[in-house]
Amino acid sequence: MARPLHSSSNRDNDLPVIWTVSVSRLFDLFRDITLEFDHQANIAPIQLGFEDAVQHIRERLATERCDAVIAAGSNGAYLKSRLSVPVIIAKASGFDVMQALARARRITPRVGVITYQASMPALAEFQAAFDLSIEQRSYATEEDARAQVNDLKASGIKAIVGAGLITDLAEEAGLSGIFVYSAASIRQAFNDALELARLSQLQLESTGGRSYPASYSENDTLRAKHGISDLRGPSDAMEAIRRSVTLFARSPANVLIHGETGSGKELAAQAIHREHPLAQGTAGARGSRPFVAVNCGAIAESLLESELFGYEEGAFTGSRRGGRAGLFEAAHRGTLFLDEIGEMPLALQTRLLRVLEEREVVRVGSTRPIAVDVRIISATHCDLEERVRDGRFRADLFYRIGVLRLNLPPLRARPDDLVALAEWCLKQALASLDVRPHANLHAEVVACAPLLESYAWPGNVRELRNVMERVALFLSAEPLRSMTPAFLLAAAPELATGAAALPAAVAPAVVESAAQVLARFDGNRAAAAQYLGVSRTTLWRKLREQQER
Repeated sequence: MARPLHSSSNRDNDLPVIWTVSVSRLFDLFRDITLEFDHQANIAPIQLGFEDAVQHIRERLATERCDAVIAAGSNGAYLKSRLSVPVIIAKASGFDVMQALARARRITPRVGVITYQASMPALAEFQAAFDLSIEQRSYATEEDARAQVNDLKASGIKAIVGAGLITDLAEEAGLSGIFVYSAASIRQAFNDALELARLSQLQLESTGGRSYPASYSENDTLRAKHGISDLRGPSDAMEAIRRSVTLFARSPANVLIHGETGSGKELAAQAIHREHPLAQGTAGARGSRPFVAVNCGAIAESLLESELFGYEEGAFTGSRRGGRAGLFEAAHRGTLFLDEIGEMPLALQTRLLRVLEEREVVRVGSTRPIAVDVRIISATHCDLEERVRDGRFRADLFYRIGVLRLNLPPLRARPDDLVALAEWCLKQALASLDVRPHANLHAEVVACAPLLESYAWPGNVRELRNVMERVALFLSAEPLRSMTPAFLLAAAPELATGAAALPAAVAPAVVESAAQVLARFDGNRAAAAQYLGVSRTTLWRKLREQQER
């Protein structure tokens, strides 16, 4: 299928720097998740807690750069109140708590739950529904936590749910400690840290500060990297999208983009920004100005406010000396892309509406307005009109951000684009692995078309790209292997959900009949078997079965 090229890839020295701070079993979970993000950031573990961690980090910050720290529980709260570097606190979700309680229920019907500072009132409903007796406690210090564990033990509790400190103390006391954090929650903390690091860099670059090496380009940071040519697909639906993007680019009006997850909302936003008719060679063109993106659903409300509007020195505990400009200021004379705007809290919706109406922003902790000239492109996967009716989204803001509207079709509604997109994504993935695609790649992708088209692609183009990256990795390990339907199904077993609905005549392993494949390879059974991903004995059996039909 493919053959390796020379290996010349080097690790990007300009990646964000993230330190994870944890002790006990949380350290192992952090380490496992780090492997998933290793290509997106330089991540260093610190196996310390509380004051030891604070002193260690302060010493390292004197000579090293760190964009964000990830911690959890009381350790995270302790660090957040004592460090100048941003601290992302990993939080257990409600689903995490329910899963932990379910594990505890298999041990004993009476379970203790110990949380940092505040209890969880919602557990009262849970214990009634699942016939579970829950004793809740909260703590502020390690000594307090130890006392709560001993108190629950004295009352006859045999299992305690909590974070790493709590489960360690529980097991030290001879009880069962049920760890509350899941990989999904820690993964979200990593995503938040990456987003925060990126936003901080945008703001530093926009105000002349610099936390990255001098080789890091300000233009690369604030520039939209995708244009209309990246809106790929030969279908009529995509051609209509490209026409709309070209048209919308001529107007300064705000744009609202609707589309499912992975359908390319930010890509379309960047294309609208870049396709301004005056973008090439004109100093005043918005297309040559900053493009700043923020995911409104990925950042906590208190943090999102300061990120959008900026803050003055002393506005809150841990605020940076001298204050910091917000993303509106960073995007001045350019475009601010508000992804997942439907997740924006109502209080911030009110502030956003005022900025749009007054065309000026007031930093947190200040009363001085700062004039901004920013075009807003928003995106959402939810039904904003329904949220307006439910009172979860301001009607006046909805109409303000949705002057121009663009609906991106899901990938399942664009079957004519699948082969072209899959081939392009696969070529890009192979190139990133320094692998040259085989000349017959197009024919191989076409042969897999029925399998690709049978799948619903809930993650849309992003999911297709991810699948092709996985396929490319498998192909790079077997340079002579063809990408057959069977091979594709083995690399991406999730496609089997669609393959089950295919007629027998187009089953994944035999999209072409065995006789047709054999004819393609001039009767060479070894080559035909390799193409189908089966042994020569299986090929012989398939030929015989087809002859008997």
